[in-house]
Amino acid sequence: MNATALLIGLGPLLGWGLYPTIASKIGGRPVNQILGSTLGTLIFALVLALIQGLAFPTGTDLVFSIISGIGWASAQIVTFKVFGMVGSSRAMPITTAFQLLGASLWGVFALGDWPGNTAKILGALALIFIIIGATLTVWAEKKDSGNRQMLRRAVLWLAVGELGYWAYSAAPQATNIDGVHAFLPQAIGMLLASVVYAIFLSLRGEKAAITESISYKHIFSGFFFAFAALTYLISAQPDMNGLATGFILSQTSVVLATLTGIWFLAQKKTRREMQVTVLGLILILGAATVTVLI
Repeated sequence: MNATALLIGLGPLLGWGLYPTIASKIGGRPVNQILGSTLGTLIFALVLALIQGLAFPTGTDLVFSIISGIGWASAQIVTFKVFGMVGSSRAMPITTAFQLLGASLWGVFALGDWPGNTAKILGALALIFIIIGATLTVWAEKKDSGNRQMLRRAVLWLAVGELGYWAYSAAPQATNIDGVHAFLPQAIGMLLASVVYAIFLSLRGEKAAITESISYKHIFSGFFFAFAALTYLISAQPDMNGLATGFILSQTSVVLATLTGIWFLAQKKTRREMQVTVLGLILILGAATVTVLI
């Protein structure tokens, strides 16, 4: 792996690391968060396409890119709901573990990443340590039946949401489109899913998110997501880091997301919980480093 590929692969560390904390800090309902975020992503993608003079994709490239965006938005709606249940500092490690399993295994077995038995064994061990690390970050010193039940519900919701994240990562790989050209139609798919969700809620009697100012404040958080998404899409290409390694590098963002959630969103932990959380984050980073060296 060259230095350029590594730097691009770590771009999501900043973007996705700060995105959940910024979105949670701005507040609002999940529909406000997803609507504003996807609008911000579309604005970012449009500006990039104009500056770069990118041709708009057609045919299957367009269809799979839009499906990819719809998958992400659907999954992120679920994730925003879980933020309200257990907080972003607990939800992010859980969803990270699910996403790592889904996308990495797809990259290995369907796309041929991590060639050779040794690489596959090392990669599998790295995934196991990442899951252990994610589990440690949600450990609670005081066992509360209500909190455990809520955490179990959160895990189930995030497991369902993983289907959307898997589609987000895997759909563009089904065509020959590169990450930069896929970005704009992905953003269109994201906004399309968000608008449909907002309309569905308004038909059920909830306030129309499109008329609420807080929805548009989330355009700012969308810029952070867009930066992370773009660098990830480039990193996941075969001539860069590949899907498996690129995705695991991107998920080191869980470290920044977890710590900023604790520090800036008052998602407090006891001293021992913080120590266990840091240990979990170290395991995640260490395992991710192993995959880079495969």
